[in-house]
Amino acid sequence: MTTSDAATAADGASAAWCDRCGEAVAAGSHGACAAARVLEPPRFCAYCRRRMKVQVLPVGWAAVCVEHGEIRG
Repeated sequence: MTTSDAATAADGASAAWCDRCGEAVAAGSHGACAAARVLEPPRFCAYCRRRMKVQVLPVGWAAVCVEHGEIRG
């Protein structure tokens, strides 16, 4: 799964949670989260709200959700 796949889960469900703060996407504006995500990797899975294991690498980052797999950026 890549960063562009982050908007849609493998089963076709849309993201319900903010991948930076972990709050519901519908709960309000996440403009600050979107701005921070330009420079930071995601911290929460957008589909199940689990905290992800994140590894920052010299060439990017990798974030792993135990339920939905890995995202790279």
